[in-house]
Amino acid sequence: MSQVLDAMFEKPVEGGEHVIDQGDDGDNFYVIDRGNYNIVVKCDGVGRCVGTYDNRGSFGELALMYNTPRAATIIATSSGTIWGLLSERLKVVDVIGTKIYKDGEQIIAQGDTADSFFIVESGEVKITMKRKGKQDIDGKEAVEIARYTRGQYFGELALVTNKPRAASAFALGTVKCLVMDVQAFERLLGPCMEIMKRNIANYEEQLVALFGTNMDISEPSA
Repeated sequence: MSQVLDAMFEKPVEGGEHVIDQGDDGDNFYVIDRGNYNIVVKCDGVGRCVGTYDNRGSFGELALMYNTPRAATIIATSSGTIWGLLSERLKVVDVIGTKIYKDGEQIIAQGDTADSFFIVESGEVKITMKRKGKQDIDGKEAVEIARYTRGQYFGELALVTNKPRAASAFALGTVKCLVMDVQAFERLLGPCMEIMKRNIANYEEQLVALFGTNMDISEPSA
């Protein structure tokens, strides 16, 4: 908890205050502590409320992930408090690279040492896994366990658990990924580590259903 709080700052807001404005550059990602907020999108000069937040939720990540202007305006409709993260956006932008993969190209390989974290910018990525100990034995094929599209991430599991890659990833069609190396991942996304660890339970449920075992993916190596 202290790591997360150290990485965030508190921002009180009043009713009618614009937290972010459509078209502005992205600077922070926000998590709502309390208060009500309208999501307003302007089209042909006319603003339209397309959704609301009621004392919970988060917003502002898209402009940071894709280095694009804000896609909507967020207006507080009551007094409240939000918490900001990633205020120094350029630190993230500076350490993220872009890589394009051709159809069928392998992005990561099961068993390899992990060195990067990936966010899908465009295209689709297929995640496959072979039963532990069955690689290159008795002709068993890898099983598809997931597919990821724009805005989703992968490759974090091995970085969180400090183990070799638990699965392989392949491009389906042309795929463009944002890539962050392990050092930057640990330095900048360390406060998010606990959130990522929660996803391990979801992975394990999938593996038990497919293989009858969790493949020991959550046991950190020494």
